[in-house]
Amino acid sequence: MDARPDPRRTPVAVPIPERPRRFLEAVRAMQHNALALLPRIAFTQPIVSGHVVRRFHMVMDPPSLRRILKDAHEDYPKSEEASAMLRPAVGNGLFLAEGAHWRWQRRAASPIFAPRNLTALTPVMTEAAEAGCRRIAAHSGPQNLYDEMLRVAFEVIAAVSMSEDTAIPREVAHRAIERYVDTAARASILDILKVPGFVPRPRREYAKLAIGELKRATDAAIKARMGRPPADPPPLLDLLIGASDPETGRTMNALELRDNLLSFLVAGHETTALALSWALYLMAFDQDVQERARAEAQAVLGTRAAGDADMPKLPYLRQIVLETMRLYPPVALLARTAAKPDRLQDREVRAGDVMLLPFYALHRNECIWDDPDTFDPGRFADEKAIDRYAYLPFGAGPRVCIGMDFAVQETMIVLATMLTRFRFTPVPGREPEPVMILTLRPHGGVWLNVEPLSPDA
Repeated sequence: MDARPDPRRTPVAVPIPERPRRFLEAVRAMQHNALALLPRIAFTQPIVSGHVVRRFHMVMDPPSLRRILKDAHEDYPKSEEASAMLRPAVGNGLFLAEGAHWRWQRRAASPIFAPRNLTALTPVMTEAAEAGCRRIAAHSGPQNLYDEMLRVAFEVIAAVSMSEDTAIPREVAHRAIERYVDTAARASILDILKVPGFVPRPRREYAKLAIGELKRATDAAIKARMGRPPADPPPLLDLLIGASDPETGRTMNALELRDNLLSFLVAGHETTALALSWALYLMAFDQDVQERARAEAQAVLGTRAAGDADMPKLPYLRQIVLETMRLYPPVALLARTAAKPDRLQDREVRAGDVMLLPFYALHRNECIWDDPDTFDPGRFADEKAIDRYAYLPFGAGPRVCIGMDFAVQETMIVLATMLTRFRFTPVPGREPEPVMILTLRPHGGVWLNVEPLSPDA
Protein backbone atom coordinates (compact mmCIF):
# COMPACT_ATOMS: atom_id res chain seq x y z
CA MET A 1 0.00 0.00 0.00
CA ASP A 2 1.32 3.43 -0.96
CA ALA A 3 1.84 5.40 2.27
CA ARG A 4 2.43 8.73 0.54
CA PRO A 5 -0.06 11.53 1.16
CA ASP A 6 -2.81 12.04 -1.38
CA PRO A 7 -1.45 14.84 -3.64
CA ARG A 8 -4.99 16.11 -4.18
CA ARG A 9 -5.29 17.00 -0.50
CA THR A 10 -4.32 20.53 0.45
CA PRO A 11 -1.78 21.16 3.21
CA VAL A 12 -2.84 22.52 6.59
CA ALA A 13 -4.34 25.99 6.72
CA VAL A 14 -5.75 28.39 9.29
CA PRO A 15 -9.43 27.55 9.91
CA ILE A 16 -11.47 30.51 8.69
CA PRO A 17 -15.02 30.87 10.11
CA GLU A 18 -17.86 31.12 7.63
CA ARG A 19 -19.69 33.72 9.74
CA PRO A 20 -18.24 36.86 11.36
CA ARG A 21 -17.27 36.39 15.01
CA ARG A 22 -18.84 38.46 17.77
CA PHE A 23 -16.51 41.02 19.35
CA LEU A 24 -15.51 39.15 22.53
CA GLU A 25 -15.40 35.86 20.64
CA ALA A 26 -13.02 37.44 18.12
CA VAL A 27 -10.77 38.87 20.84
CA ARG A 28 -10.47 35.47 22.54
CA ALA A 29 -9.72 33.79 19.21
CA MET A 30 -7.09 36.42 18.34
CA GLN A 31 -5.24 35.77 21.60
CA HIS A 32 -4.67 32.22 20.38
CA ASN A 33 -4.18 33.06 16.71
CA ALA A 34 -4.05 36.59 15.27
CA LEU A 35 -5.27 35.30 11.90
CA ALA A 36 -8.58 34.35 13.51
CA LEU A 37 -9.76 37.89 12.73
CA LEU A 38 -9.74 37.16 8.99
CA PRO A 39 -13.22 36.71 7.50
CA ARG A 40 -13.84 34.36 4.59
CA ILE A 41 -14.48 37.36 2.32
CA ALA A 42 -10.84 38.45 2.74
CA PHE A 43 -9.87 35.53 0.50
CA THR A 44 -12.25 36.52 -2.29
CA GLN A 45 -12.19 40.35 -2.34
CA PRO A 46 -9.46 43.00 -2.85
CA ILE A 47 -10.41 45.20 0.14
CA VAL A 48 -12.65 44.53 3.14
CA SER A 49 -13.69 47.52 5.26
CA GLY A 50 -15.58 47.73 8.51
CA HIS A 51 -15.86 49.27 11.96
CA VAL A 52 -15.06 47.48 15.22
CA VAL A 53 -14.23 50.17 17.80
CA ARG A 54 -12.28 51.87 14.96
CA ARG A 55 -12.64 51.99 11.20
CA PHE A 56 -10.45 49.41 9.48
CA HIS A 57 -9.53 48.25 5.98
CA MET A 58 -8.10 44.82 5.18
CA VAL A 59 -6.09 45.28 2.01
CA MET A 60 -5.43 42.39 -0.41
CA ASP A 61 -5.26 44.58 -3.53
CA PRO A 62 -1.74 44.74 -5.07
CA PRO A 63 -2.00 48.37 -6.38
CA SER A 64 -3.28 49.54 -2.99
CA LEU A 65 -0.53 47.62 -1.20
CA ARG A 66 2.01 49.31 -3.44
CA ARG A 67 0.66 52.69 -2.35
CA ILE A 68 0.72 51.80 1.36
CA LEU A 69 4.15 50.17 1.35
CA LYS A 70 5.96 52.21 -1.27
CA ASP A 71 4.42 55.24 -2.98
CA ALA A 72 2.93 56.82 0.17
CA HIS A 73 4.66 54.76 2.86
CA GLU A 74 5.30 57.75 5.14
CA ASP A 75 1.55 58.37 5.27
CA TYR A 76 1.05 54.85 6.65
CA PRO A 77 3.32 54.39 9.70
CA LYS A 78 3.31 51.23 11.79
CA SER A 79 0.33 51.06 14.10
CA GLU A 80 1.06 52.07 17.67
CA GLU A 81 -0.62 48.91 18.95
CA ALA A 82 1.77 46.71 16.96
CA SER A 83 4.77 48.83 17.95
CA ALA A 84 3.80 48.58 21.63
CA MET A 85 4.03 44.79 21.39
CA LEU A 86 7.56 44.87 19.97
CA ARG A 87 9.23 47.97 21.41
CA PRO A 88 10.19 46.40 24.76
CA ALA A 89 12.15 43.75 22.85
CA VAL A 90 13.70 45.58 19.90
CA GLY A 91 13.54 49.22 20.95
CA ASN A 92 13.65 51.88 18.26
CA GLY A 93 15.92 50.21 15.74
CA LEU A 94 15.31 49.63 12.05
CA PHE A 95 12.25 47.48 12.61
CA LEU A 96 10.17 50.07 14.51
CA ALA A 97 11.77 53.48 13.89
CA GLU A 98 9.88 55.96 11.73
CA GLY A 99 10.74 59.04 9.68
CA ALA A 100 14.23 60.52 9.78
CA HIS A 101 15.39 58.22 12.58
CA TRP A 102 14.55 55.19 10.45
CA ARG A 103 16.06 56.66 7.25
CA TRP A 104 19.53 57.29 8.64
CA GLN A 105 19.70 53.83 10.25
CA ARG A 106 18.62 52.20 7.00
CA ARG A 107 21.27 54.12 5.04
CA ALA A 108 23.93 53.09 7.56
CA ALA A 109 22.93 49.41 7.69
CA SER A 110 22.23 48.75 4.00
CA PRO A 111 25.90 48.22 2.95
CA ILE A 112 26.20 45.52 5.63
CA PHE A 113 23.90 43.28 3.58
CA ALA A 114 25.76 43.80 0.31
CA PRO A 115 26.40 40.59 -1.72
CA ARG A 116 30.10 40.53 -0.81
CA ASN A 117 29.29 40.35 2.90
CA LEU A 118 26.62 37.71 2.26
CA THR A 119 29.14 35.56 0.38
CA ALA A 120 31.65 35.89 3.22
CA LEU A 121 29.09 34.61 5.72
CA THR A 122 27.97 31.60 3.65
CA PRO A 123 30.44 29.13 5.27
CA VAL A 124 28.64 29.71 8.58
CA MET A 125 25.39 28.55 6.97
CA THR A 126 27.08 25.47 5.50
CA GLU A 127 28.63 24.57 8.86
CA ALA A 128 25.27 24.94 10.64
CA ALA A 129 23.60 22.73 8.02
CA GLU A 130 26.23 20.02 8.57
CA ALA A 131 25.83 20.24 12.35
CA GLY A 132 22.06 19.97 12.04
CA CYS A 133 22.39 16.88 9.86
CA ARG A 134 24.65 15.22 12.44
CA ARG A 135 22.13 15.86 15.21
CA ILE A 136 19.24 14.55 13.11
CA ALA A 137 21.20 11.42 12.16
CA ALA A 138 21.91 10.70 15.82
CA HIS A 139 18.21 10.15 16.56
CA SER A 140 15.82 7.45 15.42
CA GLY A 141 12.08 7.57 15.10
CA PRO A 142 9.88 10.63 14.56
CA GLN A 143 11.53 13.98 15.20
CA ASN A 144 10.23 17.50 15.77
CA LEU A 145 12.10 19.27 12.99
CA TYR A 146 10.80 22.67 14.09
CA ASP A 147 12.96 22.48 17.24
CA GLU A 148 15.98 21.48 15.16
CA MET A 149 15.43 24.25 12.62
CA LEU A 150 15.22 26.81 15.44
CA ARG A 151 18.58 25.57 16.63
CA VAL A 152 20.15 25.62 13.17
CA ALA A 153 18.87 29.12 12.42
CA PHE A 154 20.02 30.45 15.78
CA GLU A 155 23.49 28.99 15.28
CA VAL A 156 23.70 30.86 11.98
CA ILE A 157 22.43 34.22 13.22
CA ALA A 158 24.52 34.03 16.40
CA ALA A 159 27.68 33.18 14.48
CA VAL A 160 27.20 35.95 11.91
CA SER A 161 26.11 38.50 14.53
CA MET A 162 28.84 38.16 17.14
CA SER A 163 32.35 36.86 17.51
CA GLU A 164 32.95 33.73 19.59
CA ASP A 165 34.23 35.66 22.60
CA THR A 166 31.05 37.76 22.82
CA ALA A 167 28.38 35.29 21.67
CA ILE A 168 25.06 35.24 23.53
CA PRO A 169 24.21 31.75 24.84
CA ARG A 170 21.45 30.09 22.82
CA GLU A 171 19.57 29.11 25.97
CA VAL A 172 19.43 32.73 27.13
CA ALA A 173 18.08 33.94 23.80
CA HIS A 174 15.52 31.15 23.36
CA ARG A 175 14.20 31.48 26.90
CA ALA A 176 13.79 35.24 26.58
CA ILE A 177 12.20 35.13 23.11
CA GLU A 178 9.72 32.37 24.00
CA ARG A 179 8.63 34.12 27.18
CA TYR A 180 8.30 37.40 25.32
CA VAL A 181 6.20 36.00 22.49
CA ASP A 182 3.96 34.16 24.92
CA THR A 183 3.25 37.35 26.87
CA ALA A 184 3.66 40.62 25.00
CA ALA A 185 2.84 39.45 21.50
CA ARG A 186 -0.74 38.35 22.18
CA ALA A 187 -3.64 40.67 21.37
CA SER A 188 -4.73 42.87 24.27
CA ILE A 189 -8.32 43.99 24.59
CA LEU A 190 -6.97 47.24 26.07
CA ASP A 191 -5.21 47.98 22.77
CA ILE A 192 -8.32 47.14 20.76
CA LEU A 193 -10.43 49.45 22.94
CA LYS A 194 -7.83 52.24 22.56
CA VAL A 195 -7.16 52.45 26.29
CA PRO A 196 -4.25 54.94 26.73
CA GLY A 197 -0.77 53.44 26.80
CA PHE A 198 -0.05 54.64 30.34
CA VAL A 199 -2.53 52.03 31.59
CA PRO A 200 -0.37 48.92 32.27
CA ARG A 201 -0.84 45.81 30.17
CA PRO A 202 0.02 43.03 32.66
CA ARG A 203 1.37 40.64 30.04
CA ARG A 204 3.54 43.34 28.54
CA GLU A 205 4.95 44.38 31.90
CA TYR A 206 5.98 40.78 32.55
CA ALA A 207 7.49 40.61 29.05
CA LYS A 208 9.86 43.46 29.89
CA LEU A 209 11.27 41.33 32.69
CA ALA A 210 11.47 38.28 30.42
CA ILE A 211 13.57 40.10 27.83
CA GLY A 212 15.85 41.75 30.39
CA GLU A 213 18.37 38.89 30.55
CA LEU A 214 18.81 38.97 26.76
CA LYS A 215 19.26 42.75 26.77
CA ARG A 216 21.95 42.53 29.44
CA ALA A 217 23.80 39.84 27.48
CA THR A 218 23.58 42.00 24.34
CA ASP A 219 24.89 45.06 26.18
CA ALA A 220 27.83 43.02 27.44
CA ALA A 221 28.62 41.81 23.91
CA ILE A 222 28.56 45.36 22.55
CA LYS A 223 30.77 46.67 25.37
CA ALA A 224 33.29 43.89 24.76
CA ARG A 225 33.55 44.71 21.02
CA MET A 226 33.59 48.51 21.17
CA GLY A 227 37.02 49.92 20.39
CA ARG A 228 38.44 46.60 19.22
CA PRO A 229 39.52 45.88 15.63
CA PRO A 230 36.94 43.96 13.56
CA ALA A 231 37.25 40.20 13.31
CA ASP A 232 37.90 38.57 9.92
CA PRO A 233 35.34 38.07 8.50
CA PRO A 234 33.64 40.72 10.61
CA PRO A 235 30.44 39.66 12.39
CA LEU A 236 27.28 41.74 12.11
CA LEU A 237 28.02 43.52 15.40
CA ASP A 238 31.41 44.69 14.15
CA LEU A 239 29.83 45.86 10.89
CA LEU A 240 27.15 47.78 12.81
CA ILE A 241 29.78 49.40 15.03
CA GLY A 242 31.66 50.54 11.93
CA ALA A 243 28.54 51.60 9.99
CA SER A 244 27.81 55.25 9.35
CA ASP A 245 25.18 57.23 7.50
CA PRO A 246 26.78 58.16 4.13
CA GLU A 247 24.91 61.48 4.14
CA THR A 248 25.63 62.69 7.68
CA GLY A 249 28.43 60.48 8.97
CA ARG A 250 26.33 59.58 12.03
CA THR A 251 27.18 56.30 13.74
CA MET A 252 25.16 54.19 16.16
CA ASN A 253 25.47 54.65 19.89
CA ALA A 254 25.33 51.70 22.30
CA LEU A 255 21.52 51.81 22.63
CA GLU A 256 21.00 51.94 18.85
CA LEU A 257 23.47 49.09 18.40
CA ARG A 258 21.53 47.00 20.91
CA ASP A 259 18.16 47.74 19.32
CA ASN A 260 19.36 46.75 15.87
CA LEU A 261 21.36 43.73 16.98
CA LEU A 262 18.34 42.41 18.86
CA SER A 263 16.11 43.06 15.84
CA PHE A 264 18.37 40.97 13.63
CA LEU A 265 18.84 38.30 16.31
CA VAL A 266 15.14 37.89 17.13
CA ALA A 267 13.70 38.29 13.65
CA GLY A 268 16.59 36.72 11.75
CA HIS A 269 16.52 33.31 13.36
CA GLU A 270 12.76 33.01 13.94
CA THR A 271 11.65 33.76 10.38
CA THR A 272 14.29 31.53 8.78
CA ALA A 273 13.49 28.65 11.12
CA LEU A 274 9.84 28.96 10.13
CA ALA A 275 10.62 28.90 6.40
CA LEU A 276 12.76 25.80 6.92
CA SER A 277 10.16 24.03 9.07
CA TRP A 278 7.20 24.71 6.79
CA ALA A 279 9.25 23.71 3.73
CA LEU A 280 10.12 20.36 5.32
CA TYR A 281 6.48 19.82 6.22
CA LEU A 282 5.39 20.55 2.63
CA MET A 283 8.02 18.31 1.08
CA ALA A 284 6.95 15.49 3.38
CA PHE A 285 3.34 16.25 2.42
CA ASP A 286 4.14 15.96 -1.30
CA GLN A 287 6.69 13.22 -1.88
CA ASP A 288 6.89 13.92 -5.63
CA VAL A 289 8.07 17.46 -4.93
CA GLN A 290 10.57 16.15 -2.38
CA GLU A 291 12.00 13.58 -4.80
CA ARG A 292 12.39 16.13 -7.57
CA ALA A 293 14.15 18.54 -5.20
CA ARG A 294 16.39 15.75 -3.92
CA ALA A 295 17.37 14.73 -7.44
CA GLU A 296 18.30 18.33 -8.21
CA ALA A 297 20.33 18.68 -5.01
CA GLN A 298 22.14 15.36 -5.48
CA ALA A 299 23.02 16.22 -9.07
CA VAL A 300 24.68 19.42 -7.87
CA LEU A 301 26.09 18.38 -4.50
CA GLY A 302 26.48 14.63 -4.43
CA THR A 303 26.61 14.19 -0.66
CA ARG A 304 28.56 17.32 0.27
CA ALA A 305 26.98 20.32 1.96
CA ALA A 306 25.70 23.22 -0.12
CA GLY A 307 27.50 26.53 -0.46
CA ASP A 308 27.12 29.94 -2.05
CA ALA A 309 28.22 28.85 -5.55
CA ASP A 310 25.52 26.15 -5.66
CA MET A 311 22.54 28.48 -5.32
CA PRO A 312 22.07 29.32 -9.04
CA LYS A 313 22.08 25.57 -9.82
CA LEU A 314 19.09 24.82 -7.57
CA PRO A 315 16.16 26.58 -9.29
CA TYR A 316 13.49 24.08 -8.27
CA LEU A 317 14.50 24.25 -4.61
CA ARG A 318 14.19 28.03 -4.81
CA GLN A 319 10.66 27.60 -6.18
CA ILE A 320 9.83 25.41 -3.18
CA VAL A 321 11.13 28.03 -0.75
CA LEU A 322 9.14 30.82 -2.43
CA GLU A 323 5.95 28.73 -2.54
CA THR A 324 6.43 27.79 1.12
CA MET A 325 6.52 31.46 2.07
CA ARG A 326 3.42 32.08 -0.03
CA LEU A 327 1.42 29.50 1.89
CA TYR A 328 3.01 30.25 5.28
CA PRO A 329 4.51 33.76 5.28
CA PRO A 330 6.53 34.07 8.52
CA VAL A 331 5.10 37.56 9.08
CA ALA A 332 1.54 36.89 8.00
CA LEU A 333 -0.09 40.17 9.06
CA LEU A 334 1.06 43.78 9.37
CA ALA A 335 -0.84 46.76 10.72
CA ARG A 336 -0.49 50.38 9.66
CA THR A 337 -2.33 53.54 10.62
CA ALA A 338 -3.44 56.10 8.04
CA ALA A 339 -1.83 59.43 8.98
CA LYS A 340 -3.89 61.46 6.53
CA PRO A 341 -6.93 61.02 4.25
CA ASP A 342 -6.45 58.92 1.12
CA ARG A 343 -8.36 56.81 -1.36
CA LEU A 344 -7.65 53.17 -2.21
CA GLN A 345 -9.67 51.90 -5.17
CA ASP A 346 -13.27 52.77 -4.26
CA ARG A 347 -12.58 53.12 -0.53
CA GLU A 348 -12.30 56.36 1.40
CA VAL A 349 -9.48 56.25 3.93
CA ARG A 350 -9.66 58.66 6.85
CA ALA A 351 -6.83 59.75 9.12
CA GLY A 352 -6.66 57.31 12.00
CA ASP A 353 -8.09 54.34 10.10
CA VAL A 354 -6.44 51.00 10.85
CA MET A 355 -4.89 49.42 7.75
CA LEU A 356 -4.55 45.66 8.08
CA LEU A 357 -2.24 44.00 5.57
CA PRO A 358 -2.99 40.26 5.87
CA PHE A 359 -0.33 38.70 3.68
CA TYR A 360 -1.75 35.29 4.56
CA ALA A 361 -5.05 36.25 2.88
CA LEU A 362 -3.26 38.07 0.04
CA HIS A 363 -1.24 34.95 -0.77
CA ARG A 364 -4.39 32.81 -0.82
CA ASN A 365 -6.72 35.32 -2.49
CA GLU A 366 -8.84 33.82 -5.25
CA CYS A 367 -8.68 37.06 -7.25
CA ILE A 368 -4.92 36.64 -7.64
CA TRP A 369 -3.96 32.96 -7.46
CA ASP A 370 -5.26 29.81 -9.16
CA ASP A 371 -6.05 27.06 -6.64
CA PRO A 372 -4.56 29.28 -3.91
CA ASP A 373 -4.59 26.68 -1.12
CA THR A 374 -2.65 24.03 -3.03
CA PHE A 375 1.11 23.50 -2.82
CA ASP A 376 2.53 24.16 -6.28
CA PRO A 377 6.18 25.28 -6.51
CA GLY A 378 5.75 25.62 -10.29
CA ARG A 379 3.99 28.94 -9.70
CA PHE A 380 7.44 30.45 -9.28
CA ALA A 381 9.08 28.92 -12.36
CA ASP A 382 8.99 32.46 -13.77
CA GLU A 383 9.34 34.83 -10.81
CA LYS A 384 8.99 37.89 -13.04
CA ALA A 385 5.44 36.82 -13.91
CA ILE A 386 4.36 37.30 -10.27
CA ASP A 387 2.99 40.74 -9.42
CA ARG A 388 5.50 42.27 -7.00
CA TYR A 389 2.72 43.37 -4.64
CA ALA A 390 0.79 40.10 -4.79
CA TYR A 391 3.59 38.25 -2.99
CA LEU A 392 4.96 39.93 0.13
CA PRO A 393 6.64 37.51 2.57
CA PHE A 394 9.36 40.12 3.15
CA GLY A 395 7.23 43.23 2.70
CA ALA A 396 8.09 45.71 -0.05
CA GLY A 397 9.03 49.30 -0.71
CA PRO A 398 11.67 51.24 1.25
CA ARG A 399 11.04 49.08 4.34
CA VAL A 400 11.43 45.73 2.61
CA CYS A 401 13.21 43.24 4.90
CA ILE A 402 16.89 44.17 4.83
CA GLY A 403 17.90 40.53 5.39
CA MET A 404 15.73 39.02 2.64
CA ASP A 405 18.56 37.63 0.49
CA PHE A 406 20.34 36.34 3.59
CA ALA A 407 17.23 34.42 4.70
CA VAL A 408 16.53 32.84 1.31
CA GLN A 409 20.15 31.77 0.87
CA GLU A 410 20.34 30.25 4.35
CA THR A 411 17.07 28.38 3.81
CA MET A 412 18.26 26.93 0.50
CA ILE A 413 21.66 25.89 1.84
CA VAL A 414 20.16 24.03 4.79
CA LEU A 415 17.39 22.35 2.78
CA ALA A 416 19.70 21.29 -0.07
CA THR A 417 22.16 19.77 2.38
CA MET A 418 19.44 17.89 4.26
CA LEU A 419 17.77 16.55 1.11
CA THR A 420 20.96 14.75 0.08
CA ARG A 421 21.14 13.01 3.47
CA PHE A 422 17.54 12.20 4.46
CA ARG A 423 14.03 11.35 3.27
CA PHE A 424 11.16 12.94 5.20
CA THR A 425 7.67 11.46 5.58
CA PRO A 426 4.69 12.57 7.68
CA VAL A 427 3.86 11.19 11.12
CA PRO A 428 0.15 10.27 11.00
CA GLY A 429 -1.96 12.37 13.34
CA ARG A 430 0.82 14.91 14.00
CA GLU A 431 0.06 17.63 11.47
CA PRO A 432 1.17 21.12 12.53
CA GLU A 433 -1.40 23.83 13.21
CA PRO A 434 -0.62 27.25 11.63
CA VAL A 435 -0.89 29.76 14.48
CA MET A 436 0.18 33.38 14.36
CA ILE A 437 1.08 35.11 17.59
CA LEU A 438 3.91 37.29 16.34
CA THR A 439 4.96 35.01 13.48
CA LEU A 440 3.18 32.13 11.73
CA ARG A 441 4.37 29.15 13.74
CA PRO A 442 3.63 25.41 13.40
CA HIS A 443 1.83 24.87 16.71
CA GLY A 444 2.56 21.38 17.98
CA GLY A 445 5.82 21.24 16.01
CA VAL A 446 6.70 19.69 12.64
CA TRP A 447 6.91 15.98 13.42
CA LEU A 448 8.39 13.91 10.60
CA ASN A 449 9.84 10.47 10.12
CA VAL A 450 13.46 10.85 9.03
CA GLU A 451 15.07 8.11 6.95
CA PRO A 452 18.85 8.39 6.40
CA LEU A 453 19.89 7.83 2.79
CA SER A 454 22.77 5.58 1.94
CA PRO A 455 25.78 7.38 0.41
CA ASP A 456 25.07 5.88 -3.01
CA ALA A 457 21.29 6.43 -2.92
